[in-house]
Amino acid sequence: MNRFGVDGSGSKANYGENLLTSEIINATSTMTTTTVSSITSILSTATSALLADNEIQNGDGETDELSSRFSRPLLTIAATATILIMIAGIFGNLLTIYALIRCPKVRNVAADFIISLCAADCLFCVLVLPFMAVRYIHGAWTHGEFLCTLVPFIQYGNVGVSLLCIAMITMNRYIMIAHNSIYQRVYKKVYVYTMIIFCWIFSYGFQLPTLFGVWGIFGYDDKLETCSILPDSQGRSSKTALFIIAFIIPCVIIIACYARIFWVVHESESRMRRHASSQPSLQNNNQRTMTGSTQIPGSMNNNLNETDVKSGNRLQATKSTRLKDQREAKQKRNEWRITKMVLAIFLSFLACYMPITIIKIADKDVQWPGLHIFGYIMIYLSACINNFIYFIMNKQYRQAYKTVLMCRTPKLLSFGHGASSNGDTPKHLANAIADSKEEPSDSC
Repeated sequence: MNRFGVDGSGSKANYGENLLTSEIINATSTMTTTTVSSITSILSTATSALLADNEIQNGDGETDELSSRFSRPLLTIAATATILIMIAGIFGNLLTIYALIRCPKVRNVAADFIISLCAADCLFCVLVLPFMAVRYIHGAWTHGEFLCTLVPFIQYGNVGVSLLCIAMITMNRYIMIAHNSIYQRVYKKVYVYTMIIFCWIFSYGFQLPTLFGVWGIFGYDDKLETCSILPDSQGRSSKTALFIIAFIIPCVIIIACYARIFWVVHESESRMRRHASSQPSLQNNNQRTMTGSTQIPGSMNNNLNETDVKSGNRLQATKSTRLKDQREAKQKRNEWRITKMVLAIFLSFLACYMPITIIKIADKDVQWPGLHIFGYIMIYLSACINNFIYFIMNKQYRQAYKTVLMCRTPKLLSFGHGASSNGDTPKHLANAIADSKEEPSDSC
Protein backbone atom coordinates (compact mmCIF):
# COMPACT_ATOMS: atom_id res chain seq x y z
CA MET A 1 0.00 0.00 0.00
CA ASN A 2 1.43 3.36 -0.87
CA ARG A 3 1.30 6.56 1.11
CA PHE A 4 -2.11 7.47 -0.27
CA GLY A 5 -3.55 4.25 1.12
CA VAL A 6 -4.07 2.71 -2.31
CA ASP A 7 -3.03 -0.79 -3.09
CA GLY A 8 -0.33 -1.04 -5.74
CA SER A 9 -2.16 -3.73 -7.62
CA GLY A 10 -5.22 -1.48 -7.83
CA SER A 11 -3.05 1.32 -9.11
CA LYS A 12 -1.75 -0.89 -11.88
CA ALA A 13 -5.27 -1.94 -12.70
CA ASN A 14 -6.45 1.67 -12.83
CA TYR A 15 -3.47 2.58 -14.95
CA GLY A 16 -4.24 -0.22 -17.36
CA GLU A 17 -7.89 0.81 -17.50
CA ASN A 18 -6.96 4.42 -18.12
CA LEU A 19 -4.54 3.36 -20.83
CA LEU A 20 -7.23 1.25 -22.51
CA THR A 21 -9.70 4.11 -22.33
CA SER A 22 -7.13 6.47 -23.79
CA GLU A 23 -6.45 4.06 -26.64
CA ILE A 24 -10.18 3.67 -27.31
CA ILE A 25 -10.60 7.45 -27.35
CA ASN A 26 -7.64 7.82 -29.67
CA ALA A 27 -8.97 5.09 -31.94
CA THR A 28 -12.44 6.65 -31.94
CA SER A 29 -10.96 10.05 -32.70
CA THR A 30 -8.92 8.55 -35.49
CA MET A 31 -11.98 6.78 -36.91
CA THR A 32 -14.07 9.96 -36.65
CA THR A 33 -11.39 11.97 -38.36
CA THR A 34 -11.09 9.33 -41.05
CA THR A 35 -14.88 9.17 -41.51
CA VAL A 36 -15.21 12.94 -41.70
CA SER A 37 -12.35 13.04 -44.15
CA SER A 38 -14.00 10.33 -46.22
CA ILE A 39 -17.39 12.07 -46.19
CA THR A 40 -15.73 15.37 -47.03
CA SER A 41 -13.89 13.68 -49.86
CA ILE A 42 -17.12 12.12 -51.16
CA LEU A 43 -18.99 15.43 -50.95
CA SER A 44 -16.12 17.20 -52.62
CA THR A 45 -16.10 14.63 -55.41
CA ALA A 46 -19.89 14.88 -55.86
CA THR A 47 -19.73 18.66 -55.85
CA SER A 48 -16.97 18.60 -58.42
CA ALA A 49 -19.03 16.26 -60.58
CA LEU A 50 -22.09 18.48 -60.31
CA LEU A 51 -20.05 21.55 -61.14
CA ALA A 52 -18.51 19.78 -64.10
CA ASP A 53 -21.96 18.70 -65.29
CA ASN A 54 -23.27 22.24 -64.97
CA GLU A 55 -20.26 23.53 -66.85
CA ILE A 56 -21.02 21.09 -69.66
CA GLN A 57 -24.66 22.20 -69.77
CA ASN A 58 -23.99 25.90 -69.42
CA GLY A 59 -20.95 26.09 -71.62
CA ASP A 60 -18.71 27.79 -69.06
CA GLY A 61 -17.79 27.75 -65.39
CA GLU A 62 -19.93 30.61 -64.12
CA THR A 63 -22.14 28.31 -62.08
CA ASP A 64 -22.09 30.34 -58.89
CA GLU A 65 -22.99 33.50 -60.76
CA LEU A 66 -25.82 31.79 -62.62
CA SER A 67 -27.26 30.18 -59.53
CA SER A 68 -27.48 33.56 -57.82
CA ARG A 69 -28.93 35.40 -60.81
CA PHE A 70 -32.54 34.34 -60.08
CA SER A 71 -33.59 34.27 -56.45
CA ARG A 72 -35.51 31.33 -55.01
CA PRO A 73 -38.70 33.36 -54.22
CA LEU A 74 -38.70 34.65 -57.80
CA LEU A 75 -38.35 31.13 -59.19
CA THR A 76 -41.11 29.87 -56.90
CA ILE A 77 -43.49 32.56 -58.13
CA ALA A 78 -42.56 31.78 -61.73
CA ALA A 79 -43.10 28.04 -61.24
CA THR A 80 -46.50 28.59 -59.60
CA ALA A 81 -47.66 30.96 -62.33
CA THR A 82 -46.45 28.60 -65.06
CA ILE A 83 -48.31 25.63 -63.59
CA LEU A 84 -51.54 27.62 -63.22
CA ILE A 85 -51.29 28.93 -66.79
CA MET A 86 -50.56 25.42 -68.06
CA ILE A 87 -53.68 23.99 -66.39
CA ALA A 88 -55.91 26.86 -67.54
CA GLY A 89 -54.50 26.71 -71.06
CA ILE A 90 -54.98 22.97 -71.51
CA PHE A 91 -58.54 23.01 -70.16
CA GLY A 92 -59.60 26.21 -71.95
CA ASN A 93 -58.19 25.34 -75.36
CA LEU A 94 -59.53 21.78 -75.33
CA LEU A 95 -62.94 23.12 -74.28
CA THR A 96 -62.91 25.68 -77.10
CA ILE A 97 -61.89 23.10 -79.71
CA TYR A 98 -64.59 20.68 -78.59
CA ALA A 99 -67.26 23.40 -78.41
CA LEU A 100 -66.48 24.70 -81.90
CA ILE A 101 -66.52 21.20 -83.37
CA ARG A 102 -69.68 20.12 -81.57
CA CYS A 103 -71.81 23.24 -82.12
CA PRO A 104 -72.65 23.84 -85.81
CA LYS A 105 -74.00 27.30 -85.09
CA VAL A 106 -70.51 28.69 -84.49
CA ARG A 107 -68.77 26.75 -87.24
CA ASN A 108 -67.51 29.02 -90.00
CA VAL A 109 -64.22 29.92 -91.64
CA ALA A 110 -63.09 32.02 -88.69
CA ALA A 111 -63.87 29.11 -86.35
CA ASP A 112 -61.62 26.79 -88.39
CA PHE A 113 -58.69 29.15 -87.93
CA ILE A 114 -59.55 29.58 -84.24
CA ILE A 115 -59.47 25.79 -83.81
CA SER A 116 -55.98 25.79 -85.32
CA LEU A 117 -54.97 28.62 -82.99
CA CYS A 118 -56.31 26.72 -79.97
CA ALA A 119 -54.47 23.57 -81.06
CA ALA A 120 -51.18 25.49 -81.20
CA ASP A 121 -51.78 27.01 -77.76
CA CYS A 122 -52.74 23.62 -76.32
CA LEU A 123 -49.56 22.00 -77.68
CA PHE A 124 -47.57 24.84 -76.16
CA CYS A 125 -49.15 24.15 -72.77
CA VAL A 126 -48.59 20.39 -73.03
CA LEU A 127 -45.13 20.20 -74.61
CA VAL A 128 -43.37 23.38 -73.42
CA LEU A 129 -44.78 24.67 -70.14
CA PRO A 130 -44.13 21.49 -68.07
CA PHE A 131 -40.41 21.74 -68.81
CA MET A 132 -40.44 25.46 -68.01
CA ALA A 133 -42.13 24.78 -64.67
CA VAL A 134 -39.54 22.13 -63.75
CA ARG A 135 -36.80 24.52 -64.79
CA TYR A 136 -38.10 27.12 -62.34
CA ILE A 137 -38.50 24.52 -59.60
CA HIS A 138 -34.90 23.28 -59.91
CA GLY A 139 -33.46 26.67 -60.76
CA ALA A 140 -31.71 25.33 -63.87
CA TRP A 141 -32.31 23.27 -66.99
CA THR A 142 -32.09 19.60 -65.99
CA HIS A 143 -33.58 17.81 -69.00
CA GLY A 144 -30.52 17.24 -71.13
CA GLU A 145 -29.29 18.43 -74.48
CA PHE A 146 -31.91 16.71 -76.66
CA LEU A 147 -34.88 18.37 -74.95
CA CYS A 148 -32.93 21.63 -74.85
CA THR A 149 -33.09 21.47 -78.64
CA LEU A 150 -36.61 20.11 -79.05
CA VAL A 151 -38.49 22.35 -76.58
CA PRO A 152 -37.46 25.73 -78.09
CA PHE A 153 -38.12 24.29 -81.55
CA ILE A 154 -41.71 23.58 -80.51
CA GLN A 155 -41.98 26.90 -78.68
CA TYR A 156 -40.90 29.09 -81.59
CA GLY A 157 -42.94 27.01 -84.03
CA ASN A 158 -46.11 27.46 -81.99
CA VAL A 159 -45.55 31.20 -81.74
CA GLY A 160 -45.38 31.35 -85.53
CA VAL A 161 -48.52 29.25 -85.94
CA SER A 162 -50.44 31.46 -83.51
CA LEU A 163 -49.52 34.72 -85.21
CA LEU A 164 -50.11 33.36 -88.72
CA CYS A 165 -53.54 32.05 -87.69
CA ILE A 166 -54.42 35.47 -86.29
CA ALA A 167 -53.25 37.03 -89.57
CA MET A 168 -55.37 34.55 -91.56
CA ILE A 169 -58.46 35.34 -89.49
CA THR A 170 -57.84 39.06 -89.96
CA MET A 171 -57.56 38.63 -93.73
CA ASN A 172 -60.75 36.59 -93.64
CA ARG A 173 -62.53 39.43 -91.87
CA TYR A 174 -61.08 41.94 -94.32
CA ILE A 175 -62.26 40.06 -97.41
CA MET A 176 -65.65 39.42 -95.80
CA ILE A 177 -66.22 43.12 -95.11
CA ALA A 178 -64.32 44.89 -97.89
CA HIS A 179 -64.54 42.38 -100.78
CA ASN A 180 -67.61 40.29 -100.08
CA SER A 181 -68.17 39.49 -103.77
CA ILE A 182 -65.11 37.21 -103.91
CA TYR A 183 -65.50 35.72 -100.44
CA GLN A 184 -67.19 32.47 -101.47
CA ARG A 185 -64.59 31.82 -104.17
CA VAL A 186 -61.63 32.42 -101.88
CA TYR A 187 -62.82 30.60 -98.77
CA LYS A 188 -63.83 27.20 -100.02
CA LYS A 189 -63.20 24.38 -97.58
CA VAL A 190 -60.22 22.98 -99.44
CA TYR A 191 -58.61 26.43 -99.60
CA VAL A 192 -59.23 27.02 -95.90
CA TYR A 193 -57.57 23.74 -94.93
CA THR A 194 -54.68 24.54 -97.26
CA MET A 195 -54.19 27.88 -95.51
CA ILE A 196 -54.17 26.20 -92.10
CA ILE A 197 -51.66 23.57 -93.23
CA PHE A 198 -49.49 26.35 -94.67
CA CYS A 199 -49.42 28.11 -91.29
CA TRP A 200 -48.07 24.99 -89.59
CA ILE A 201 -45.61 23.97 -92.31
CA PHE A 202 -44.17 27.46 -92.71
CA SER A 203 -43.81 28.07 -88.96
CA TYR A 204 -42.01 24.81 -88.22
CA GLY A 205 -40.21 24.66 -91.56
CA PHE A 206 -38.62 28.02 -90.84
CA GLN A 207 -37.02 26.45 -87.74
CA LEU A 208 -35.43 23.50 -89.57
CA PRO A 209 -32.15 25.28 -90.51
CA THR A 210 -31.67 26.15 -86.84
CA LEU A 211 -32.67 22.65 -85.75
CA PHE A 212 -29.95 21.15 -87.95
CA GLY A 213 -27.36 23.76 -86.96
CA VAL A 214 -27.18 25.38 -90.39
CA TRP A 215 -28.48 28.80 -89.32
CA GLY A 216 -27.87 29.20 -85.61
CA ILE A 217 -28.46 26.46 -83.06
CA PHE A 218 -30.89 25.59 -80.30
CA GLY A 219 -28.97 25.47 -77.04
CA TYR A 220 -28.64 26.55 -73.42
CA ASP A 221 -28.41 30.29 -72.78
CA ASP A 222 -26.23 30.59 -69.70
CA LYS A 223 -27.39 34.14 -68.94
CA LEU A 224 -31.10 33.39 -68.99
CA GLU A 225 -30.79 29.79 -67.77
CA THR A 226 -33.10 28.62 -70.51
CA CYS A 227 -32.91 27.01 -73.93
CA SER A 228 -33.19 29.34 -76.89
CA ILE A 229 -31.71 30.18 -80.30
CA LEU A 230 -27.96 30.80 -80.07
CA PRO A 231 -25.34 31.81 -82.65
CA ASP A 232 -23.62 28.87 -84.32
CA SER A 233 -19.87 28.38 -84.64
CA GLN A 234 -19.74 31.01 -87.39
CA GLY A 235 -21.73 33.55 -85.40
CA ARG A 236 -24.94 33.17 -87.43
CA SER A 237 -28.37 33.26 -85.81
CA SER A 238 -31.90 33.12 -87.21
CA LYS A 239 -33.40 35.31 -84.49
CA THR A 240 -33.37 38.55 -86.49
CA ALA A 241 -34.85 36.99 -89.63
CA LEU A 242 -37.40 35.13 -87.52
CA PHE A 243 -38.42 38.35 -85.81
CA ILE A 244 -38.85 40.18 -89.13
CA ILE A 245 -40.50 37.46 -91.23
CA ALA A 246 -42.60 35.68 -88.62
CA PHE A 247 -43.48 38.64 -86.40
CA ILE A 248 -43.07 42.08 -88.00
CA ILE A 249 -44.53 41.24 -91.42
CA PRO A 250 -47.68 39.48 -90.07
CA CYS A 251 -48.21 42.36 -87.64
CA VAL A 252 -47.97 44.90 -90.48
CA ILE A 253 -50.47 42.88 -92.54
CA ILE A 254 -52.87 42.66 -89.61
CA ILE A 255 -52.64 46.39 -88.88
CA ALA A 256 -53.16 47.26 -92.56
CA CYS A 257 -56.20 44.98 -92.81
CA TYR A 258 -57.78 46.46 -89.71
CA ALA A 259 -57.14 50.00 -90.91
CA ARG A 260 -58.97 49.16 -94.14
CA ILE A 261 -61.75 47.38 -92.23
CA PHE A 262 -62.37 50.41 -90.03
CA TRP A 263 -62.47 52.65 -93.09
CA VAL A 264 -64.96 50.42 -94.93
CA VAL A 265 -67.19 50.11 -91.86
CA HIS A 266 -67.13 53.87 -91.34
CA GLU A 267 -68.12 54.50 -94.96
CA SER A 268 -70.85 51.87 -94.81
CA GLU A 269 -72.34 53.35 -91.65
CA SER A 270 -72.30 56.82 -93.21
CA ARG A 271 -74.19 55.57 -96.27
CA MET A 272 -76.72 53.76 -94.10
CA ARG A 273 -77.36 56.90 -92.05
CA ARG A 274 -77.87 58.96 -95.19
CA HIS A 275 -80.20 56.32 -96.63
CA ALA A 276 -82.18 56.06 -93.39
CA SER A 277 -82.61 59.84 -93.21
CA SER A 278 -84.03 59.91 -96.75
CA GLN A 279 -86.67 57.23 -96.08
CA PRO A 280 -89.03 59.27 -93.80
CA SER A 281 -89.27 62.12 -96.35
CA LEU A 282 -90.16 59.68 -99.14
CA GLN A 283 -92.78 58.01 -96.97
CA ASN A 284 -94.31 61.38 -96.02
CA ASN A 285 -94.54 62.37 -99.69
CA ASN A 286 -96.38 59.14 -100.48
CA GLN A 287 -98.79 59.69 -97.61
CA ARG A 288 -99.52 63.27 -98.73
CA THR A 289 -100.19 62.08 -102.27
CA MET A 290 -102.62 59.41 -101.08
CA THR A 291 -104.38 61.86 -98.75
CA GLY A 292 -104.69 64.50 -101.44
CA SER A 293 -106.29 62.05 -103.86
CA THR A 294 -109.40 61.75 -101.68
CA GLN A 295 -110.07 65.48 -101.89
CA ILE A 296 -110.35 65.71 -105.70
CA PRO A 297 -113.77 64.64 -107.13
CA GLY A 298 -115.04 63.87 -110.60
CA SER A 299 -113.28 62.63 -113.67
CA MET A 300 -109.77 62.77 -112.19
CA ASN A 301 -110.43 59.90 -109.76
CA ASN A 302 -109.33 57.25 -112.26
CA ASN A 303 -106.01 58.95 -112.83
CA LEU A 304 -105.58 59.45 -109.12
CA ASN A 305 -106.37 55.79 -108.47
CA GLU A 306 -103.57 54.84 -110.81
CA THR A 307 -101.34 57.27 -108.96
CA ASP A 308 -102.39 55.68 -105.66
CA VAL A 309 -101.46 52.24 -106.96
CA LYS A 310 -98.07 53.46 -108.07
CA SER A 311 -97.54 55.22 -104.75
CA GLY A 312 -98.53 52.06 -102.90
CA ASN A 313 -96.08 50.05 -104.95
CA ARG A 314 -93.35 52.53 -104.18
CA LEU A 315 -94.22 52.34 -100.48
CA GLN A 316 -94.11 48.53 -100.60
CA ALA A 317 -90.77 48.67 -102.37
CA THR A 318 -89.56 51.09 -99.72
CA LYS A 319 -90.58 48.67 -96.96
CA SER A 320 -88.82 45.79 -98.73
CA THR A 321 -85.71 47.90 -99.09
CA ARG A 322 -85.88 48.80 -95.43
CA LEU A 323 -86.18 45.15 -94.40
CA LYS A 324 -83.25 44.28 -96.63
CA ASP A 325 -81.23 47.08 -95.10
CA GLN A 326 -82.11 45.83 -91.63
CA ARG A 327 -80.99 42.30 -92.54
CA GLU A 328 -77.73 43.60 -93.95
CA ALA A 329 -77.19 45.81 -90.92
CA LYS A 330 -77.77 42.90 -88.56
CA GLN A 331 -75.41 40.68 -90.51
CA LYS A 332 -72.79 43.43 -90.51
CA ARG A 333 -73.15 43.82 -86.75
CA ASN A 334 -72.57 40.10 -86.24
CA GLU A 335 -69.55 40.17 -88.52
CA TRP A 336 -68.27 43.23 -86.70
CA ARG A 337 -68.48 41.42 -83.35
CA ILE A 338 -66.22 38.65 -84.63
CA THR A 339 -63.90 41.22 -86.18
CA LYS A 340 -63.56 43.07 -82.87
CA MET A 341 -62.94 39.78 -81.08
CA VAL A 342 -60.09 38.93 -83.46
CA LEU A 343 -58.69 42.44 -82.97
CA ALA A 344 -58.72 41.85 -79.21
CA ILE A 345 -56.85 38.56 -79.74
CA PHE A 346 -54.20 40.34 -81.79
CA LEU A 347 -53.80 43.12 -79.23
CA SER A 348 -53.48 40.57 -76.44
CA PHE A 349 -50.81 38.76 -78.48
CA LEU A 350 -48.84 42.00 -78.79
CA ALA A 351 -49.31 42.75 -75.10
CA CYS A 352 -47.94 39.31 -74.20
CA TYR A 353 -44.93 39.27 -76.53
CA MET A 354 -43.77 42.88 -76.58
CA PRO A 355 -42.50 42.96 -72.95
CA ILE A 356 -39.92 40.19 -73.43
CA THR A 357 -38.83 41.75 -76.73
CA ILE A 358 -38.22 45.12 -75.11
CA ILE A 359 -36.61 43.60 -72.02
CA LYS A 360 -34.12 41.52 -74.02
CA ILE A 361 -33.08 44.58 -76.00
CA ALA A 362 -32.80 46.88 -72.97
CA ASP A 363 -31.24 44.36 -70.54
CA LYS A 364 -28.93 42.11 -72.53
CA ASP A 365 -26.76 41.32 -69.50
CA VAL A 366 -29.74 40.29 -67.33
CA GLN A 367 -29.19 42.92 -64.67
CA TRP A 368 -32.89 42.78 -63.78
CA PRO A 369 -33.83 39.08 -63.57
CA GLY A 370 -37.34 39.84 -62.36
CA LEU A 371 -38.17 41.64 -65.59
CA HIS A 372 -37.08 38.64 -67.64
CA ILE A 373 -39.22 36.31 -65.54
CA PHE A 374 -42.16 38.69 -66.02
CA GLY A 375 -41.58 38.67 -69.79
CA TYR A 376 -41.59 34.87 -69.93
CA ILE A 377 -44.73 34.64 -67.81
CA MET A 378 -46.46 37.02 -70.23
CA ILE A 379 -45.49 34.74 -73.12
CA TYR A 380 -46.95 31.76 -71.28
CA LEU A 381 -50.11 33.76 -70.56
CA SER A 382 -50.77 34.16 -74.28
CA ALA A 383 -51.54 30.43 -74.45
CA CYS A 384 -54.66 30.72 -72.28
CA ILE A 385 -55.87 34.33 -72.48
CA ASN A 386 -57.64 33.89 -75.83
CA ASN A 387 -60.25 31.62 -74.28
CA PHE A 388 -61.31 34.39 -71.92
CA ILE A 389 -61.60 36.75 -74.89
CA TYR A 390 -63.87 34.28 -76.71
CA PHE A 391 -66.07 33.99 -73.64
CA ILE A 392 -66.30 37.71 -72.91
CA MET A 393 -66.74 39.12 -76.40
CA ASN A 394 -68.90 36.57 -78.24
CA LYS A 395 -72.34 35.43 -77.09
CA GLN A 396 -72.40 32.46 -79.45
CA TYR A 397 -69.15 31.16 -77.98
CA ARG A 398 -70.57 31.56 -74.49
CA GLN A 399 -73.60 29.53 -75.54
CA ALA A 400 -71.30 26.90 -77.06
CA TYR A 401 -69.31 26.62 -73.82
CA LYS A 402 -72.54 26.38 -71.84
CA THR A 403 -73.90 23.67 -74.14
CA VAL A 404 -70.76 21.56 -73.77
CA LEU A 405 -70.34 22.02 -70.02
CA MET A 406 -74.02 21.29 -69.31
CA CYS A 407 -74.09 18.35 -71.76
CA ARG A 408 -76.91 19.79 -73.83
CA THR A 409 -77.77 18.80 -77.37
CA PRO A 410 -76.60 21.48 -79.80
CA LYS A 411 -79.04 22.92 -82.32
CA LEU A 412 -78.25 22.52 -85.98
CA LEU A 413 -79.59 25.98 -86.76
CA SER A 414 -80.77 28.54 -84.27
CA PHE A 415 -83.07 31.38 -85.18
CA GLY A 416 -82.50 33.04 -81.86
CA HIS A 417 -80.79 36.22 -80.97
CA GLY A 418 -77.20 36.44 -82.06
CA ALA A 419 -77.47 34.05 -84.98
CA SER A 420 -75.65 35.16 -88.05
CA SER A 421 -74.50 33.84 -91.33
CA ASN A 422 -70.88 34.85 -90.67
CA GLY A 423 -70.36 34.71 -94.38
CA ASP A 424 -70.80 30.94 -94.54
CA THR A 425 -74.58 30.50 -94.30
CA PRO A 426 -76.51 30.51 -97.60
CA LYS A 427 -78.24 33.78 -98.38
CA HIS A 428 -81.81 32.52 -97.96
CA LEU A 429 -80.93 31.08 -94.53
CA ALA A 430 -79.27 34.33 -93.54
CA ASN A 431 -82.40 36.22 -94.54
CA ALA A 432 -84.54 33.78 -92.58
CA ILE A 433 -82.39 34.31 -89.53
CA ALA A 434 -82.63 38.06 -89.85
CA ASP A 435 -86.40 38.03 -90.43
CA SER A 436 -87.18 35.57 -87.67
CA LYS A 437 -88.49 36.60 -84.29
CA GLU A 438 -85.70 37.16 -81.83
CA GLU A 439 -85.98 34.69 -78.99
CA PRO A 440 -83.46 33.99 -76.26
CA SER A 441 -81.46 30.82 -76.78
CA ASP A 442 -79.20 29.05 -74.32
CA SER A 443 -78.00 26.39 -76.71
CA CYS A 444 -75.59 26.57 -79.59
